Amino acid sequence: MTTRTAPGGALARLIRSSADRRPAAGAAEVCDLCAEPLSEDHPHLYDTGQAEVRCACRACSVLFADARHGTGAGDGQFRLIPTRRIRLPEVDTAALGVPVGLVFFVPRADGSVTAEGPSPAGAMRWEVDAAAWQRAVAGCPPLAGMTPDVEALLVNTVHGLDHHWIVPVDDCFRMLAVVRREWRGLSGGGRMWPAVERFFEELTERP
Repeated sequence: MTTRTAPGGALARLIRSSADRRPAAGAAEVCDLCAEPLSEDHPHLYDTGQAEVRCACRACSVLFADARHGTGAGDGQFRLIPTRRIRLPEVDTAALGVPVGLVFFVPRADGSVTAEGPSPAGAMRWEVDAAAWQRAVAGCPPLAGMTPDVEALLVNTVHGLDHHWIVPVDDCFRMLAVVRREWRGLSGGGRMWPAVERFFEELTERP
């Protein structure tokens, strides 16, 4: 398994897109594709070329609804991020070889799986062993139905917690934004872990 620190790469840009891309006070948020004003619950697209999350209006999001089947617009560059969340029973993520308890796993379109999570050195990214991932899928069949690149297995087992979710990847970037905002010192400090726990407590299942 390969481990990389990624403070300035794609993951950092995705964290910034979740944490920092807010409209100025009094300004309306607009679609990144057509500049139409957006509702608060607007869809998101994953830009595979730039590894960034894009805000989209309903009309633009429809163009990319079938991108995973090769029939959407944009030659597959933009992938519509689904909205479903599914709480799972415990998944044996220790067997995947990732040495942290707050992490998310993203299956990729090329068949690889990456794990990403925070650390004192910044955001970390691991390449997960393919055979280990298949064993995890065999033990938790819902994982086999995850949409590559845009859905993730999000896990928090820190401080004895037991959270295992299938979520849209923008949820993962929101979680990393919370960590980025609150982290202090080497261990996260007194504000970061309670903020992460609140984040998980507020997750709700949705189809």
